[in-house]
Amino acid sequence: VVASAEQYRGKIINVRTDTVRVPGGTTAEREVVEHPGAVGVVALDEDGRVLMIRQYRHPVGRLLWELPAGLRDVTGEPTAQTARRELLEETGYRARRWHVLADYFSSPGIITERLRVFLARDLEEVPETDRDFVPENEEAHLILDWVPLEQAVSLVLAGELHNGVAVVGLLAAHAARQDGFAGLRDADAPET
Repeated sequence: VVASAEQYRGKIINVRTDTVRVPGGTTAEREVVEHPGAVGVVALDEDGRVLMIRQYRHPVGRLLWELPAGLRDVTGEPTAQTARRELLEETGYRARRWHVLADYFSSPGIITERLRVFLARDLEEVPETDRDFVPENEEAHLILDWVPLEQAVSLVLAGELHNGVAVVGLLAAHAARQDGFAGLRDADAPET
């Protein structure tokens, strides 16, 4: 990077233009969307069903089926704690067993957003009286449903699920289940 200029500063994202030296010695401009990152959770019950949420996503103008997920917007909070918090806030559930399913960049050609998708098992619903948070506007209107993992994977392959975290998480959970989840990393495994 030989120069960098901020173009926009927002609540969640920033946009900058970097001038980078490319092979051959010339330079090129690259627009970069800076994003804090996010987590997603495949909450899988003992019957092999995934807890999914449906919510309206304004940028695409659609109601989408998704996994519980959220921004890494608490400074210093480990990703596993962010995932636990988001699962509880969006669904009212917590889990006793956590593993990492996948780490990925959503669109590395334009955005810095890094995602970590967790597998949460041994689920229990937390009574509303024991929840110590107030749902934000979007979270108060989420639709929850339990979907068999095989059905959710079929929906991905049929082109009916469009959320990236859901696609990656569901396919990873399906693959990981083949060996009884033996190959998964601990929830606090470092990101590389």
